[in-house]
Amino acid sequence: MKEFIKEFKEFALKGNVLDMAVGVIIAGAFGAIIKSLVNDVLMPIIGIVTGGNDIAGFVVTVGSATLGVGAFLSAVINFLLIALTLFIVVKLANVSMKKLQKQTEDNTPVEPVSTELDYLKEIRDLLKENSAK
Repeated sequence: MKEFIKEFKEFALKGNVLDMAVGVIIAGAFGAIIKSLVNDVLMPIIGIVTGGNDIAGFVVTVGSATLGVGAFLSAVINFLLIALTLFIVVKLANVSMKKLQKQTEDNTPVEPVSTELDYLKEIRDLLKENSAK
């Protein structure tokens, strides 16, 4: 049981899991902002364009069924705004990362990585020097 708890702690406290948790929390807060934008800013504007009707409350009755078409349109607009905003954020992040990577490549000389063979050659040369003395 102790091993299980130890493995769980290692899993839960990894950087990736914590980063993902922070992302989920921020996404929830971001979703609330977009929902408010849709419901409190855009839908009233659409309502003005449609003659003062609240689009979110628009329903269609078919027989005994009531279809919440306005609520569905509100959800679609909400999704499109979130998708557009995330696309712009990711696009800007990619551009920034490319600029940063280019600056790093331009300013930092790349050192060759020593291989096992290089280390063996150094050891051989040191042994030769010591045996010649």
